Order: sequence, then C-alpha cells, then structure tokens
Amino acid sequence: MPTPLPIIAALGGVNPAGRMSFNYAYRRLVIDALDETARDETYKSLMALMGIDGASTDKDIRSHIDHHTLIRRIEGFDPEAVYCQRSAKLAPSEGGTMEFIISRRHMPNVVPEGWEVSDIDDRRVKVTTSEPMDLLIPDERVSRVTSAGQLPTGFDPGKTYPSRSHPRGLEMTVYAASDALYSSGIDIETLKQHISPDQLAVYAGTAMAQLNPEAYGGLLQNPMMGKRPSSKHCTFGLPDMPGDFVNAYLLGSLGETAGIIGACATFLYNVKRGIDDIQSGRKRVVMVGNSEAPVLPDIIEGYRTMGALAEDEALMALDGSDKVDNRRACRPFSSNCGFTVAEGSVWVLLMDDELAMQLGARILGSVGGVFVNADGYKKSISGPGVGNYLTVAKAMAAAKSIVGEQALRERTYMQAHGTGTPQNRVTESHILNEMAAQFGIDSWLVGAVKSYLGHTMAPAGGDALSAIIGAWNYGVIPGITTIDHIADDVHHSNLNLPFEHVRAEPDDYVGAFVNSKGFGGNNATGFFISPTQTEEMMEKRWGTDAMNAYLDRNESVVQAARDYDEKALKGQSEPIYHFGEGVLDGNDLDISSERIVVPGFAEPISLELGNPFDDMC
Repeated sequence: MPTPLPIIAALGGVNPAGRMSFNYAYRRLVIDALDETARDETYKSLMALMGIDGASTDKDIRSHIDHHTLIRRIEGFDPEAVYCQRSAKLAPSEGGTMEFIISRRHMPNVVPEGWEVSDIDDRRVKVTTSEPMDLLIPDERVSRVTSAGQLPTGFDPGKTYPSRSHPRGLEMTVYAASDALYSSGIDIETLKQHISPDQLAVYAGTAMAQLNPEAYGGLLQNPMMGKRPSSKHCTFGLPDMPGDFVNAYLLGSLGETAGIIGACATFLYNVKRGIDDIQSGRKRVVMVGNSEAPVLPDIIEGYRTMGALAEDEALMALDGSDKVDNRRACRPFSSNCGFTVAEGSVWVLLMDDELAMQLGARILGSVGGVFVNADGYKKSISGPGVGNYLTVAKAMAAAKSIVGEQALRERTYMQAHGTGTPQNRVTESHILNEMAAQFGIDSWLVGAVKSYLGHTMAPAGGDALSAIIGAWNYGVIPGITTIDHIADDVHHSNLNLPFEHVRAEPDDYVGAFVNSKGFGGNNATGFFISPTQTEEMMEKRWGTDAMNAYLDRNESVVQAARDYDEKALKGQSEPIYHFGEGVLDGNDLDISSERIVVPGFAEPISLELGNPFDDMC
C-alpha cells in the first residue's frame, strides 16, 4: 500500500504581521516588493484587523500600519513603568515604637510577634510595635528591553468572540484556528461526513504554558499581590489548553489529542506527530498548531537575565547611537546581541492525499518529512549541541530522495531558526554551511523571518512555514533586511544570506526547509514540498482523469475560502466558537462490541482491532 502524502490543506493564524490565511502576514513582510494590487489588499486586511476606518490608499493610514506591525517598541505595557514590589524593613526609631492603622479585613490571620492591637471602630484597628517589620512597597522599574514582536496595534482577539476572561494565548487560539479552518473552504460538518471520529486528531499546545494573569501568572502572583487564585487559573494555564480549546469549542472532536512540547521547536514536533499518523494510515485529518503570548514584563525580564534578549543599551552600542532602533532589534547572522520576544498563533490543517482529492481540498503544499533529535550530553541545558546537525542532514537526505539531487541543490532553500543571538549565528551557520557543502550546494539561500516578527517560541516554525507558502504564491523570498553585513564569525562559504528580498518565479523552488532549535536540546528540521510539485506527485499517483475530477471539486472549495476572505477583509467574520453546543453524553452513542457510532460523523469507530502480537499469541 502506498504511503499517504500529508497535504497542507490550510494555514491560518495571527502574528505581528497580521492574519496568516491567504498569505497576508507573509505579504506584510515583503510589502515593498509587491505590486499595488497585492499591497492594497494587504493594507485592507490589516485595517480590518486593527479596526481602522478609511481608504486603504491613504498614506497616513499606511504609515500608521507600517509602524504598528512587526517588531516595534512594546505597546502592551509601559516599559518605562513596569510594576514591581521592593522589599524593605521598617524599624522604629531607637528605643521607640511604631503605630499604624489598618483595616480589620487586611489584618493577617497570624498576628506577628510584638504587635499590640487595639480597636478603633468596627472597621479599623491600631497596631503598636517596637519590632522591625518586613514589607513590600509598590514600585516601578524601567525595562532594559523595549522591543517585541506584537500583534498589530488595535487587534484584540478576545473581543472577536465571548472570551470570558480567557488568557491571551487561548484568545489567539480561537481566532487563529478559526482562520485556518475557514480558509480551508471545507465546512467542519462536511469533513465529518468523510471520516470516523478516531481518524481526526489535534496536536497542539504551547511551549511556556499560559502565563498571563488569567492563568498561571495569576495562580503564582495573586497570593503575593494580596489576591486569591481563581478556579480558572489552573485549567487555563495548562500547556495543552490550545489543543483542548480547538477540540471542545471549534471542532467538536473526539479524536486523538496531544500537546507535544519541544521549546522553540514545538511547532515542528507537532507537525511530525501529525504526518507520522497520516503516513501510517492511523489518521486522515490532523489539526496542528501552537499559540504563545510571552510579551509580558516578567517573561522578558527572565530571558533578559539569561543574557538572551537584545537589550536597548546593547542595540545602541551596535549602532553607535543614543536612540534604540526597535525595528531592527533582531539581526540574524550579523553583529547582534540577543533575540526578541514575540507573540503569535499558527495552525495548519493536514490530510492525506486521497481525502484531499475526494474533498477537492486546497493544496498549499505538502510535508516531505520532519526530523527530531536531541543534543546528547550538554555543558549547559540552554546551550546548543550536535543534534541539529542530524536533523538538517536527515531532512536534506529526505529531500534528495523525494525531489532528486539536482533539485535539492538548485531548487530548495532554508528558513533558518535565526534568532539573532551571538551564539546562534555561529552554531546554526556552521550547521547549515557544513550541510550545504556535504550535499554539493555552492550557495544555499537562507532566510530568517524572526528578523521581522521576533521569536514567537512554540509557533516559530509556523511563522517560517507561512513565509515559505507565501513565497510559493508571490515569488518573493523575504530577505534579512535588518542587517547590512555578515558577522565575522558566521560560516557562510556555501550560504547565501541576502540583505534584500529575493525575487523568483513561484515554481522556481520545489521545496523548502524549516529549521528549529530549542532550549534543552530540542532540534527539528522539516522539509516542505511546493504546491506545484505536490500536484505533480498526486497526478502521478492518481492519474490525469482523477486530477481533473479533483480540480472540478476544488472550484467550490476555493470559492468558499474566498467568501471567507472577503468577509474578513470587511471585518465581518467571526471565529468558530461553540460553547456548550452539541454536548454529548453516553446515551447519545450507539455502542456495540464491534463499533461505536457518534452523532455527526458518517463513519463509526471500529472496535475490531487486530492483534499486533499475533505471532506471539
């Protein structure tokens, strides 16, 4: 039986460049290289997202959008006045006592030793003590990092549906996963008519969990802030919650679910799980995605104290300036000083090629393979090791087998991890340069979209894939435009690290790679196949007549996807969110010892499972 080909039937989401479906976020990266029609559509998309009224051709509106997308000065909080608490010890004057008045409801349950408490009235007491007292004083500090990749200014995903105080990462999930599903052009109920419940899976999550005040942030901070944790803090904070939300409120899925965490390689880890299931035949449809909302003062300060972030002072030193160039905070493979935190949510809909043919699905590309390796023994848990050599080599070897040696050398390129740290520029460039040389590539094109978007952590690989799919449609590969030179310690004898956009025909590149390196030794490299190459492979497998029939079915799917896009451009689309709808209990299931029939799905779940150990039993 031939191995099913995992088709990318949809990609959607939101990141600092905007809405990801129909390549709008990609188009924002290369907007200066697009024709006026594509440029105008991109501004219209961003206007709808940002809640801006007016003409998309207005120069002031375009300038506002340019300055309030991508990496820029932090807007989600005031970096000049970050709330903190300063510990202090209060002591009476020598030989004296201290007195203060406090509300009865603010009195501690355990009265400190040395306190003498006397009543003032029903609401207040007076405390007298001669003992020193520890206290926390509200204070403010200036953040040494003021750059971040943030969602376009004015866009609040929580206002697009009844969010009920969801943390930002889950709000982005609902919007972003809906964007992917709508843009597929295939209705969820239609999809369910072609599969059984256990042929659908959702592999999704976050690398850092939900750390907003509505989730783990509130759970950990509230007791120190004089507040109580709420009943939602624990559940909302779970790292698998983005996938759980998609199952419960968007898809109504009873299929397999998992949230595989691999630090900054998390997106590719989940893609690997999805394509492994599709290629084995265990699943026919897999939703893969990640959502991360790390633009928070405490997270930024944590990474800064690691020495991992681009601090203002270091950026100004690089430029010999007394002004921070926030837009150019991330400078992969050049003189740089750290990465830039960003937020985003990216989702892809994968299905096997036979089902894609049956449904007339959009073909954005396909997945040739994803390879994962750890680093082995390490000196530092955050330092890079040798595992990424293995993943890149395997991905290139797979590409060589699928598209051929010449195509690998001449018609593929790499979207690097490219974080903008001094360590990454040396280690990743050596890996890519060495692999290019070993596979006979003289000048391998390498991009780094974090230079525009920042580092969205878990979804970062999805940001890179979005740029690849966009380039297959518009023929412009984003250059590393935040740099003007290659650092002396970067290995690039066999690499092409372009400072400007690279123009190419959409079909020039039959495949592209995404590389991801994560803290802890989490390495992943994926090989993705262009839509044209994918269709050629499908025609070879299924025949010309079958492809023509597929193209006929594809027309209505494309039209449905376009209808969604038109609504979204007018600000008229709403996320999918079925709260409390279609809830089933055991009495709704038709159960026998051979199968389970679930309402809404055309195919039952088979319980006639073979014995995988029949040679032993």
